[in-house]
Amino acid sequence: MGFVATALVFSQALGAAARGTPESFADLAELISPSVVNITTSTTVAGRTGPQGIVPEGSPFEDFFREFNDRNGGQGNRPRRSSALGSGFVISEDGFIVTNNHVIEGADEIMIEFFSGSELPAELVGTDPNTDIALLKVTTDEPLPFVSFGDSDTARVGDWVMAMGNPLGQGFSVSAGIVSARNRALSGTYDDYIQTDAAINRGNSGGPLFNMDGEVIGVNTAILSPNGGSIGIGFSMASNVVTKVVDQLQEFGETRRGWLGVRIQDVTDDVAEAMGLETASGALVTDVPEGPAMEAGMQSGDVIISFDGRDVADTRGLVRQVGNTAVGKSVRVVVWREGATETLMVTLGRREEAEGAIPAAQPGGEDPAEPEKLDLLGLTLSPVTDEMREDLGLGAGEDGLVVEAVDELSQAYEKGLRAGDVITEAGQQKVRALSDIEDRIADATEAGRKSILLLIRRGGEPRFVALSLEEGEE
Repeated sequence: MGFVATALVFSQALGAAARGTPESFADLAELISPSVVNITTSTTVAGRTGPQGIVPEGSPFEDFFREFNDRNGGQGNRPRRSSALGSGFVISEDGFIVTNNHVIEGADEIMIEFFSGSELPAELVGTDPNTDIALLKVTTDEPLPFVSFGDSDTARVGDWVMAMGNPLGQGFSVSAGIVSARNRALSGTYDDYIQTDAAINRGNSGGPLFNMDGEVIGVNTAILSPNGGSIGIGFSMASNVVTKVVDQLQEFGETRRGWLGVRIQDVTDDVAEAMGLETASGALVTDVPEGPAMEAGMQSGDVIISFDGRDVADTRGLVRQVGNTAVGKSVRVVVWREGATETLMVTLGRREEAEGAIPAAQPGGEDPAEPEKLDLLGLTLSPVTDEMREDLGLGAGEDGLVVEAVDELSQAYEKGLRAGDVITEAGQQKVRALSDIEDRIADATEAGRKSILLLIRRGGEPRFVALSLEEGEE
């Protein structure tokens, strides 16, 4: 029996080794702990300027509370200090430290506590709210222990990982788990989160997520929790996003992301069918305001299928590809246009400079003929008039067909079309008169298309919608 039991244990041990299960994380923790730091911030919070919120203004008790506050030294009116705790890690021997932007945002003072117990004040080098990353710098005569970034793209679901930080202000702490999922998107434009079941709590924000080689593959940023504590769903911003941000903050003190200058939407199955695309992939261009794409000849209705030599899966992928490309670089952009591919050379601008810019309305155009009405595809349509333009958010040179009503049982209603929408293109050609859309439908039917692509504007914002032609014939 003893031999059988020993053989069974040995067999289990071999199985565990084959699965890569570590016997202990102690050696790894000991190796990398000196590079992880606790971060304490202080912020001045303005005090109240009177008894507001205690008694109503003009109350007979107002003087009483003012005298009471004065006798206590006016402490309720004084500015006070607010403290917050977080985590971070050293990435260079000369004192650069990475953490989350929300850990240090608005802080007047930032203090770094090292694993040894020593403390140093830190200066803010730069932040990127889009990825919630901040770069700090401490000054020291001694070289600091630091850690390196790993390649987050090589992390596989099921790999062991280890998180380090200052959870709930309890001091240095280690937790371990696995990569639960990859490429999670929460709410940001550049999100690429690694999901892990390693315990992450408040105070872990800004701390590192390590692989088993002691490389940082993520920055612990957020948790999904109904009670504020860890339930095994934590998110770390992938290192391949973080490294690009950190490099730019270190060099420029700010981010400098590439900007293409288009509005885009995902290509759905029905949109792909309407445009003759083999697969529902790429990014459909809904608008091309003044900028790099316009200068390169890109048009509304183009589908971007390749950017700088890499296939474009969807809009999220394109935004990340463009943002990660150097400002001023000339890139090849392959678009699908009118049943064929076309290659454009685009010199990228800088997104941070372009954000908030509103393209001017284009002049010109004569008034359409006197309004008529047409019912088709579940829509009641009429031409745009000058009186309608301001209400519909259209420029002086923008024409189209106004949706006056939508049949609630129609596919158009299911696709989100509503009264007040404006159809500016059908079949990727501009429409101005009711006869134009009838001609586009006839052309699509003759070409064997099962649906037609409409460009809709609502409040000035464009969006493509594909509607079935078969429904319109019934």
